[in-house]
Amino acid sequence: MEHKILKSFPNDFLWGSASAAYQVEGAPFEDGKKASVWDNFVRIPGKTFKGTNGDVAVDHYHRYKEDVALMKELGLKSYRFSIAWSRILPDGRGEVNQGGLKFYEDLIDELITNGIEPIVTLYHWDLPQALQDLYGGWESREVIADFVNYSEILFNAFKGKVKYWVSLNEQNVFTNQGWVTATHPPGKKNLKLFYQVNHHANLANAAVINKFHDMKMPGQIGPSFAYTPQYAIDSNPMNVLAAENAEEMYSHFWIDVYIYGEYPIVALAHLREQGLAPEFADGDAELLKSAHPDFLGVNYYQTATNAWNPVDGGVGATEFNTSGKKGTTKESGVPGLHKKVQNPFIERTNWDWEIDPEGLRIALRRITSRYRIPVMITENGLGEYDKLEDGKVHDEYRIAYLESHVKAIKEAITDGATVIGYHTWSYTDLLSWLNGYQKRYGFVYVDQDESMEGSLKRIPKDSYYWYQQIIETNAEEL
Repeated sequence: MEHKILKSFPNDFLWGSASAAYQVEGAPFEDGKKASVWDNFVRIPGKTFKGTNGDVAVDHYHRYKEDVALMKELGLKSYRFSIAWSRILPDGRGEVNQGGLKFYEDLIDELITNGIEPIVTLYHWDLPQALQDLYGGWESREVIADFVNYSEILFNAFKGKVKYWVSLNEQNVFTNQGWVTATHPPGKKNLKLFYQVNHHANLANAAVINKFHDMKMPGQIGPSFAYTPQYAIDSNPMNVLAAENAEEMYSHFWIDVYIYGEYPIVALAHLREQGLAPEFADGDAELLKSAHPDFLGVNYYQTATNAWNPVDGGVGATEFNTSGKKGTTKESGVPGLHKKVQNPFIERTNWDWEIDPEGLRIALRRITSRYRIPVMITENGLGEYDKLEDGKVHDEYRIAYLESHVKAIKEAITDGATVIGYHTWSYTDLLSWLNGYQKRYGFVYVDQDESMEGSLKRIPKDSYYWYQQIIETNAEEL
């Protein structure tokens, strides 16, 4: 659809930005906090870029007031951040750590005082190490009750202050990279276990959404999903089928469960055929069916293009680009399902992520048609090498990226999608998990690198002032 006039963003649209606890806070063992799985995983040689870790990160734990002041100057309407489970419950269960709880209470109060809506993510990958040691973390059904207990503590603590809650961040990513590629904790490669772990995460997500609604919490809750819309490389029916397979296995397999409480038919049939289907216990099906998220969080970065990949002679999995050397990504796939190939019509980042703003519009259209649920864009951004020159960062490439994606959202709203907010990844530069501090996403440059001995000085980039104008005008001057 081509529109001559685009609808305006809603007056109460949540123009925001985002972060995650492990990537920004530092202070991993202060005020009663104990280790998360990430505190330990980053110490395994070769797992992260030059051995970088989050011991200091960008020291948000001690500098949150400075960061919130910059948010206010920018004009942010909302700030999405995660809470570290092991700050609240150092052993994952048991007695509440009041020191950890107070940090988040102070942060939330500081945001509210400055007119910024706090959006809390309950789980952004940093499981308490104690629960991993006790019963294998997400590999055990015990994690469901522990996650609900932890979440209930936060619901009670911040009821009336926090209106928007994200239950799980990118479940599809932390399960896949933890149990398929072994690039995230616990670093295993076990496909059967991956599907069972993911099932436990689905149950935990449903249980915590039900707890939120049972408590009659004021506000809304929903999971955040890393959505990569799938394309076919051309109109060859086999390539179209490959794209359908990828959309089914990498998108519907999660979102159908969130919204409908059921695994998609084709995906489940495939897993049963392969002997990989998750095992259901009594009550699982009913629990999944009973949970109803209020919105769907969408983390959007790229699309993927597919071609047919035969069982005999097909391409298997390969390592993805964590080097930042453009063009080093190889074709990868699953024989009998699909393979990912290069799309000749779009540009890529130095990490070979497709730059495709039209894909965001397509994502919102697909979600609107299939699920009919409001969407909050919980992440969208460009990771690149930013250079500080004469005390400034001229990141016009980030401005071009973000502006094109904001326009795509506006077009999707005109198409009929309901979008309640847009959160860039990220607010400040931060530790980019496996990529260390070389891959920068923020509006605010932070003097930190792989030496982890930077001054941590905050310097707004050109994109900071661009976003300030977007917020002031509600994107009317795109």
